[in-house]
Amino acid sequence: MKKIVLAAAAFAAFAAPAFAADLPQRTYAPVKAPLMAAVYDWTGFYIGGNGGYGTSRNCWGVVPAGGAVIPDGCHSQSGGVIGGQVGYRWQAGQFVFGLEGQGDWASMRSSHVSVVNPLLTDSSKVTSLGLFTGQVGYAWNAALLYLKGGAAVTNNNLLQATTFGGVGLNYATSTRWGGAIGVGFEYGFTPNWSAAIEYDRLIMGNANNSFSVPAGAAAVVNQISQDVDVITVRVNYKFGGPVVAAY
Repeated sequence: MKKIVLAAAAFAAFAAPAFAADLPQRTYAPVKAPLMAAVYDWTGFYIGGNGGYGTSRNCWGVVPAGGAVIPDGCHSQSGGVIGGQVGYRWQAGQFVFGLEGQGDWASMRSSHVSVVNPLLTDSSKVTSLGLFTGQVGYAWNAALLYLKGGAAVTNNNLLQATTFGGVGLNYATSTRWGGAIGVGFEYGFTPNWSAAIEYDRLIMGNANNSFSVPAGAAAVVNQISQDVDVITVRVNYKFGGPVVAAY
């Protein structure tokens, strides 16, 4: 019996490696490469168009020679704006900085009956506006929320006409400078195309205006204050690189 046990043990020791070699080899799943997330790049020059709606509030005052300004009433005019913009942005992490110039044709016109002389009606019309601003924003990939601020300019037509009959008496044009602040949200729907909605407030302050037509009306001086609110929808094309990948 002892010899049988020893023989069996020796056979098992000899056969075990051969039996193991006949077993199927264990396989291992390949290690997957880490996924790469697409990151939108806001850096680059861009050009685009915009259109929207604006409101301008103008308050008139008569400026007598050597006297204080006499309030002459206010009116608000509303109308459409359409134009374009060009700028450059650069991105640092999730922060985006930029410079932009914008110009728009406008048609905002309204009037009020003069408080000082009810026989006259004072009219104002904003014919165009421009913005020269800096931007700072925060990006969530292809979404960008930004603030802007800088200088603003408006071109205006000013008219005094008879209240009855509407006969024009005094006319002037005015180009005035002021400040601008705004906020916008933009989304890049392709690597180069983006769309935005933006609100801007133009703070134009007070300015004295002398009527130029007819020539004798230059002695009539009106002080006019102006503020403009504009909401626009914008589409931009960016001359920049494609969406990049990041781990």
